[in-house]
Amino acid sequence: MFANAYEIARKFTMPVIISLRYYSGKVNCSCGAFIVLNDEGWILTTAHIFNSYLQYGQHKKQMQKYEEEKKAIMENPGYDQKQKKKRIAHLKIYPGWILNHSFWWGMDGAILDNIKILKEGDIMVGQLKPFDKTKFREYPRFMNPVNMKIATSLCKLGYPFHRIEAHFDEDKHRFEIKKEMIPTYPYPIEGIYTRELFKGITEDGKYRMSFLETSTPGLMGQSGGPIFDTNGVVWAVQSRTLHHPLGFSPKIVTNGKEIVENQFLNVGVGIHSGLIRQFLKNNDIKFESAD
Repeated sequence: MFANAYEIARKFTMPVIISLRYYSGKVNCSCGAFIVLNDEGWILTTAHIFNSYLQYGQHKKQMQKYEEEKKAIMENPGYDQKQKKKRIAHLKIYPGWILNHSFWWGMDGAILDNIKILKEGDIMVGQLKPFDKTKFREYPRFMNPVNMKIATSLCKLGYPFHRIEAHFDEDKHRFEIKKEMIPTYPYPIEGIYTRELFKGITEDGKYRMSFLETSTPGLMGQSGGPIFDTNGVVWAVQSRTLHHPLGFSPKIVTNGKEIVENQFLNVGVGIHSGLIRQFLKNNDIKFESAD
């Protein structure tokens, strides 16, 4: 059913790899997705993908404060070496501080510029620089909300099930990702459009906060990827997964102990094309519509 649509959508769906090095020395990588919108290099993804970078900025300030306090102790002539060591040991250090941060936007050397975020709608757009438009022959078309019908079959696309490893090269001061671990083909999962979720109006009054619910969950690694119909038209962008309690609580016995198992329906939530279209229009970012 989605074979032809998949071939369309995968041409504008790309992986983003987020690499973090912590104060403890540990390196961690995670993966999401983004959509290439047009031949000017504009891309669309979720705002929450940017959360670790905002956290990195906060951690930089905390680490700077720690280094300043440490330096003040070391340069204080009133302390002997034993006192300095003791006072430094009492300074707060967090192994989870993010020491280095990097985004890899589906291609080497590209950075994201002109970033615009609508946090309430979980939308982030930006412009890849440099951008080689010859590598992209297909761009997404976004569905007109007027034409959306509940129970329509939809497909989600992204990059789950990837274990990505990297190390931080001190000499080059950059992350080195193992090339064989970089995802090449996005993973599809189908479902149906179940309902629209309305979350109110933004504080500035500009946007109606609409989301699209699907009968199947979005998988980890699909955030920022398209939710599209059998024609490859994008209806939404995967944002998160909700867990609706079903009210069933069967009991099972494990290792001789009775355990209550609560049952949930896991559903996907995507950023509605109506909200996306309005945000792109307001920021003068060109896109194709499926009216």
